[in-house]
Amino acid sequence: MTVILNTWIFENDVKNGVKQDELIDRVSKLDVDGIEVRREYFKDLAVELPIVARKAMQYKLLINYSVPDQVFLDNGMLNPKLAMYFEEGLIMGIKKIKFNIGNFAAFTGDLKQAFSALLLDKITMNVENDQTELSGSVEALVTFLESAKQHDIPVGYVYDLGNWAFTKQDALKSADSLSQYTDYIHLKNVINNDGNLVTSANLDEGMFNWRVILKHLPKNVAFALEFPMDTKSLIQSQITLLKKEIEE
Repeated sequence: MTVILNTWIFENDVKNGVKQDELIDRVSKLDVDGIEVRREYFKDLAVELPIVARKAMQYKLLINYSVPDQVFLDNGMLNPKLAMYFEEGLIMGIKKIKFNIGNFAAFTGDLKQAFSALLLDKITMNVENDQTELSGSVEALVTFLESAKQHDIPVGYVYDLGNWAFTKQDALKSADSLSQYTDYIHLKNVINNDGNLVTSANLDEGMFNWRVILKHLPKNVAFALEFPMDTKSLIQSQITLLKKEIEE
């Protein structure tokens, strides 16, 4: 099984000026297969992307790329920045690139043609359930993913467990509806403090029974831990917890 660490794990370090390529050094010392870098954490793309690529090769780590942008703009047009994001991914040698769907409901063009310029044969493109009704509802996701499938466009889906708390949808039913499209799973739990939702620092603390939910999702996919953790020992304990579950 493939286990990835999203760099949100190191949120405090990033806020204190630690660069993502430095985080790769840390991840290389942990029992995982790769790292998911976040575009919003880069300070100088031209300088940092090649360093990420070099270190990933040095440590033989997979690199995934999380981009906080949408595939379809508010007017339904395909986001013209997508090609640029794919090029950034090529520089780093990434395996997957992740976006939010955006306003696919307003798209009126030829879907196959619209995606033809993207490097989908070199990088796996994923969309995720985010924390919005527009891009994070089961209906919106299934509509887009099924349309992509019908047009023979290779787009996968990232099942993000924690985000279902923010869209107030049933995580288990969502897993059943989206399992067939899922090729990547983001794991975080959420604590509900009288309506105030807070991301937990431990998979076993929160509103979701993540072990039960995983039984409704594919096993032969990549898994990522994606929640802030303060210490190396906590990070390693969560890696061990996840691996014990998915390797059984």
